[in-house]
Amino acid sequence: MNAPTPGEYIQHHLQQLALNTDEMVFHPKGFWTFHLDTLGVSIVLGVIFLTIFWLAARKATAGVPGRLQNFVEVLVGFVQGLVKESYHGKSPLVAPLALTIFVWVFLMNFMDLLPVDLLPRLAAMMGLPHFRAVPTADVNMTFSLSIVVFLLIIFYNFKIKGAGGFLKEALTSPFGAWLFPLNIIFRLIEECVKPISLALRLFGNMFAGELIFILIALLPWWIQWTVGGVWAIFHILIITIQAFIFMMLTIVYISMAHESH
Repeated sequence: MNAPTPGEYIQHHLQQLALNTDEMVFHPKGFWTFHLDTLGVSIVLGVIFLTIFWLAARKATAGVPGRLQNFVEVLVGFVQGLVKESYHGKSPLVAPLALTIFVWVFLMNFMDLLPVDLLPRLAAMMGLPHFRAVPTADVNMTFSLSIVVFLLIIFYNFKIKGAGGFLKEALTSPFGAWLFPLNIIFRLIEECVKPISLALRLFGNMFAGELIFILIALLPWWIQWTVGGVWAIFHILIITIQAFIFMMLTIVYISMAHESH
Protein backbone atom coordinates (compact mmCIF):
# COMPACT_ATOMS: atom_id res chain seq x y z
CA MET A 1 0.00 0.00 0.00
CA ASN A 2 1.40 3.41 -1.02
CA ALA A 3 2.07 6.01 1.65
CA PRO A 4 -0.46 8.83 1.69
CA THR A 5 0.47 12.19 0.24
CA PRO A 6 0.75 15.14 2.67
CA GLY A 7 -2.65 16.37 1.53
CA GLU A 8 -4.27 12.97 2.07
CA TYR A 9 -2.59 12.63 5.47
CA ILE A 10 -3.91 16.01 6.64
CA GLN A 11 -7.39 15.36 5.26
CA HIS A 12 -7.52 11.95 6.94
CA HIS A 13 -6.60 13.38 10.36
CA LEU A 14 -9.15 16.19 10.06
CA GLN A 15 -12.01 13.82 9.21
CA GLN A 16 -14.49 13.06 11.99
CA LEU A 17 -15.76 9.59 12.84
CA ALA A 18 -19.27 10.52 11.74
CA LEU A 19 -22.20 8.12 11.91
CA ASN A 20 -25.09 8.94 9.60
CA THR A 21 -28.09 7.52 11.41
CA ASP A 22 -30.32 7.82 8.32
CA GLU A 23 -28.20 5.18 6.58
CA MET A 24 -26.40 3.74 9.65
CA VAL A 25 -23.04 4.11 7.92
CA PHE A 26 -19.89 6.08 8.66
CA HIS A 27 -20.61 9.07 6.48
CA PRO A 28 -19.93 12.75 7.24
CA LYS A 29 -23.09 14.18 5.65
CA GLY A 30 -26.72 14.45 6.67
CA PHE A 31 -28.61 16.23 9.44
CA TRP A 32 -28.79 13.21 11.78
CA THR A 33 -25.04 12.69 11.82
CA PHE A 34 -23.23 12.10 15.09
CA HIS A 35 -19.51 12.68 15.56
CA LEU A 36 -18.80 9.57 17.59
CA ASP A 37 -15.19 10.49 18.32
CA THR A 38 -16.18 13.87 19.78
CA LEU A 39 -19.00 12.37 21.83
CA GLY A 40 -16.95 9.40 23.02
CA VAL A 41 -13.83 11.31 24.07
CA SER A 42 -15.78 14.11 25.78
CA ILE A 43 -17.93 11.63 27.74
CA VAL A 44 -14.92 9.57 28.82
CA LEU A 45 -13.06 12.69 29.95
CA GLY A 46 -16.17 13.90 31.82
CA VAL A 47 -16.42 10.56 33.65
CA ILE A 48 -12.71 10.70 34.53
CA PHE A 49 -13.10 14.24 35.87
CA LEU A 50 -16.15 13.36 37.99
CA THR A 51 -14.53 10.17 39.29
CA ILE A 52 -11.36 11.95 40.41
CA PHE A 53 -13.28 14.68 42.22
CA TRP A 54 -15.66 12.13 43.75
CA LEU A 55 -12.73 10.12 45.09
CA ALA A 56 -11.14 13.29 46.48
CA ALA A 57 -14.38 14.23 48.25
CA ARG A 58 -14.89 10.71 49.56
CA LYS A 59 -11.36 10.49 50.99
CA ALA A 60 -11.26 14.08 52.26
CA THR A 61 -10.01 14.43 55.81
CA ALA A 62 -9.74 17.28 58.29
CA GLY A 63 -6.29 16.03 59.23
CA VAL A 64 -3.24 15.98 56.98
CA PRO A 65 -4.62 15.99 53.42
CA GLY A 66 -3.19 13.84 50.65
CA ARG A 67 -1.89 15.10 47.33
CA LEU A 68 -5.19 14.56 45.53
CA GLN A 69 -7.15 16.42 48.21
CA ASN A 70 -4.63 19.26 48.16
CA PHE A 71 -4.87 19.54 44.37
CA VAL A 72 -8.68 19.54 44.35
CA GLU A 73 -8.92 22.02 47.23
CA VAL A 74 -6.51 24.43 45.52
CA LEU A 75 -8.44 24.19 42.26
CA VAL A 76 -11.82 24.62 43.94
CA GLY A 77 -10.54 27.56 46.00
CA PHE A 78 -9.08 29.19 42.89
CA VAL A 79 -12.37 28.96 40.98
CA GLN A 80 -14.45 30.07 43.97
CA GLY A 81 -12.24 33.15 44.36
CA LEU A 82 -12.76 34.08 40.70
CA VAL A 83 -16.51 33.60 41.01
CA LYS A 84 -16.68 35.85 44.09
CA GLU A 85 -14.79 38.59 42.27
CA SER A 86 -16.71 38.41 38.98
CA TYR A 87 -20.20 37.19 39.86
CA HIS A 88 -22.41 39.58 41.82
CA GLY A 89 -25.55 37.48 42.12
CA LYS A 90 -26.53 34.63 44.40
CA SER A 91 -26.72 31.17 42.87
CA PRO A 92 -25.35 27.83 44.08
CA LEU A 93 -24.98 26.76 40.45
CA VAL A 94 -22.40 29.24 39.17
CA ALA A 95 -19.30 28.10 41.10
CA PRO A 96 -19.76 24.36 40.31
CA LEU A 97 -20.57 25.29 36.72
CA ALA A 98 -17.38 27.35 36.42
CA LEU A 99 -15.30 24.54 37.93
CA THR A 100 -16.85 21.97 35.58
CA ILE A 101 -16.28 24.14 32.52
CA PHE A 102 -12.65 24.85 33.38
CA VAL A 103 -11.64 21.27 34.15
CA TRP A 104 -13.67 19.62 31.38
CA VAL A 105 -12.60 22.05 28.66
CA PHE A 106 -8.98 21.78 29.82
CA LEU A 107 -9.08 17.98 29.62
CA MET A 108 -10.61 18.09 26.14
CA ASN A 109 -7.96 20.60 25.06
CA PHE A 110 -5.24 18.43 26.62
CA MET A 111 -6.01 15.64 24.14
CA ASP A 112 -4.20 17.78 21.58
CA LEU A 113 -0.91 16.90 23.30
CA LEU A 114 -1.24 13.18 22.52
CA PRO A 115 0.78 11.89 19.53
CA VAL A 116 -1.10 12.69 16.34
CA ASP A 117 -1.26 9.10 15.07
CA LEU A 118 -1.91 7.33 18.39
CA LEU A 119 -5.71 7.25 18.59
CA PRO A 120 -6.31 7.15 14.80
CA ARG A 121 -4.13 4.01 14.57
CA LEU A 122 -5.90 2.40 17.51
CA ALA A 123 -9.22 3.23 15.83
CA ALA A 124 -7.98 1.75 12.53
CA MET A 125 -7.09 -1.50 14.35
CA MET A 126 -10.76 -1.66 15.44
CA GLY A 127 -11.97 -1.09 11.90
CA LEU A 128 -12.89 2.57 12.28
CA PRO A 129 -12.03 4.75 9.27
CA HIS A 130 -11.30 8.01 11.12
CA PHE A 131 -10.82 9.36 14.62
CA ARG A 132 -10.16 12.87 15.92
CA ALA A 133 -8.96 13.00 19.50
CA VAL A 134 -9.64 16.66 20.36
CA PRO A 135 -13.34 17.35 21.02
CA THR A 136 -12.85 21.11 21.21
CA ALA A 137 -11.36 21.11 17.70
CA ASP A 138 -14.86 20.14 16.54
CA VAL A 139 -17.04 23.24 16.12
CA ASN A 140 -20.12 21.19 17.02
CA MET A 141 -18.71 20.61 20.50
CA THR A 142 -17.76 24.21 21.15
CA PHE A 143 -21.16 25.44 19.96
CA SER A 144 -22.87 22.87 22.19
CA LEU A 145 -21.03 24.27 25.19
CA SER A 146 -21.73 27.89 24.23
CA ILE A 147 -25.42 27.25 23.55
CA VAL A 148 -25.82 25.81 27.06
CA VAL A 149 -24.22 28.98 28.44
CA PHE A 150 -26.53 31.07 26.25
CA LEU A 151 -29.61 29.27 27.61
CA LEU A 152 -28.39 29.91 31.17
CA ILE A 153 -28.02 33.61 30.35
CA ILE A 154 -31.62 33.76 29.11
CA PHE A 155 -32.80 31.76 32.14
CA TYR A 156 -31.15 34.13 34.64
CA ASN A 157 -32.42 37.19 32.76
CA PHE A 158 -35.99 35.99 33.23
CA LYS A 159 -35.42 34.64 36.75
CA ILE A 160 -33.84 37.80 38.18
CA LYS A 161 -35.67 40.50 36.22
CA GLY A 162 -38.93 38.75 35.44
CA ALA A 163 -40.56 38.70 32.02
CA GLY A 164 -41.71 42.33 32.39
CA GLY A 165 -38.34 43.61 33.56
CA PHE A 166 -36.48 41.75 30.84
CA LEU A 167 -38.86 43.06 28.15
CA LYS A 168 -38.62 46.63 29.49
CA GLU A 169 -34.83 46.47 29.46
CA ALA A 170 -34.79 45.09 25.91
CA LEU A 171 -37.13 47.84 24.68
CA THR A 172 -35.58 50.83 26.45
CA SER A 173 -31.83 50.18 26.62
CA PRO A 174 -29.53 51.68 25.55
CA PHE A 175 -31.23 54.45 23.51
CA GLY A 176 -34.49 55.00 25.37
CA ALA A 177 -38.08 53.92 24.75
CA TRP A 178 -38.57 56.06 21.61
CA LEU A 179 -35.95 54.05 19.72
CA PHE A 180 -37.20 50.64 20.82
CA PRO A 181 -36.77 49.01 17.33
CA LEU A 182 -33.09 49.94 17.42
CA ASN A 183 -32.82 48.74 21.02
CA ILE A 184 -34.26 45.35 20.07
CA ILE A 185 -31.83 45.00 17.17
CA PHE A 186 -28.87 45.86 19.39
CA ARG A 187 -30.08 43.44 22.08
CA LEU A 188 -30.44 40.60 19.59
CA ILE A 189 -26.95 41.24 18.24
CA GLU A 190 -25.52 41.43 21.76
CA GLU A 191 -27.10 38.15 22.86
CA CYS A 192 -26.25 36.27 19.66
CA VAL A 193 -22.62 37.39 19.68
CA LYS A 194 -22.01 35.81 23.10
CA PRO A 195 -22.41 32.11 22.14
CA ILE A 196 -20.83 32.66 18.73
CA SER A 197 -17.72 34.31 20.18
CA LEU A 198 -17.44 31.68 22.92
CA ALA A 199 -17.66 28.81 20.45
CA LEU A 200 -15.47 30.18 17.66
CA ARG A 201 -12.70 31.44 19.95
CA LEU A 202 -12.21 28.02 21.52
CA PHE A 203 -12.67 26.14 18.25
CA GLY A 204 -10.30 28.38 16.30
CA ASN A 205 -7.45 28.06 18.76
CA MET A 206 -7.79 24.30 19.18
CA PHE A 207 -8.24 23.62 15.47
CA ALA A 208 -5.14 25.67 14.69
CA GLY A 209 -3.16 23.82 17.36
CA GLU A 210 -4.29 20.44 16.04
CA LEU A 211 -3.38 21.41 12.48
CA ILE A 212 0.12 22.52 13.54
CA PHE A 213 0.73 19.16 15.26
CA ILE A 214 -0.39 17.39 12.07
CA LEU A 215 2.00 19.49 9.98
CA ILE A 216 4.83 18.73 12.41
CA ALA A 217 4.09 15.01 12.03
CA LEU A 218 4.84 15.38 8.30
CA LEU A 219 8.40 16.53 9.02
CA PRO A 220 11.34 14.08 9.04
CA TRP A 221 11.43 12.00 12.24
CA TRP A 222 14.72 13.47 13.41
CA ILE A 223 13.28 17.00 13.68
CA GLN A 224 9.75 16.15 14.83
CA TRP A 225 10.71 15.82 18.50
CA THR A 226 12.53 19.16 18.57
CA VAL A 227 9.85 21.25 16.85
CA GLY A 228 7.02 19.23 18.35
CA GLY A 229 8.46 19.50 21.86
CA VAL A 230 8.76 23.29 21.66
CA TRP A 231 5.23 23.63 20.28
CA ALA A 232 3.83 21.21 22.90
CA ILE A 233 5.32 23.27 25.74
CA PHE A 234 3.85 26.45 24.30
CA HIS A 235 0.54 24.70 23.62
CA ILE A 236 0.16 23.76 27.30
CA LEU A 237 -0.20 27.48 27.97
CA ILE A 238 -2.72 27.86 25.14
CA ILE A 239 -5.02 25.03 26.26
CA THR A 240 -4.99 26.34 29.83
CA ILE A 241 -5.72 29.91 28.78
CA GLN A 242 -8.56 28.82 26.49
CA ALA A 243 -10.21 26.82 29.28
CA PHE A 244 -9.76 29.80 31.62
CA ILE A 245 -11.22 32.28 29.11
CA PHE A 246 -14.26 30.09 28.44
CA MET A 247 -14.88 29.79 32.19
CA MET A 248 -14.39 33.50 32.90
CA LEU A 249 -16.63 34.66 30.05
CA THR A 250 -19.33 32.27 31.25
CA ILE A 251 -19.15 33.79 34.74
CA VAL A 252 -19.17 37.35 33.36
CA TYR A 253 -22.10 36.72 31.02
CA ILE A 254 -24.19 35.15 33.78
CA SER A 255 -23.26 38.01 36.10
CA MET A 256 -24.38 40.51 33.43
CA ALA A 257 -27.73 38.74 33.29
CA HIS A 258 -28.24 39.70 36.97
CA GLU A 259 -27.61 43.38 36.33
CA SER A 260 -29.66 46.09 34.69
CA HIS A 261 -28.34 48.48 32.07
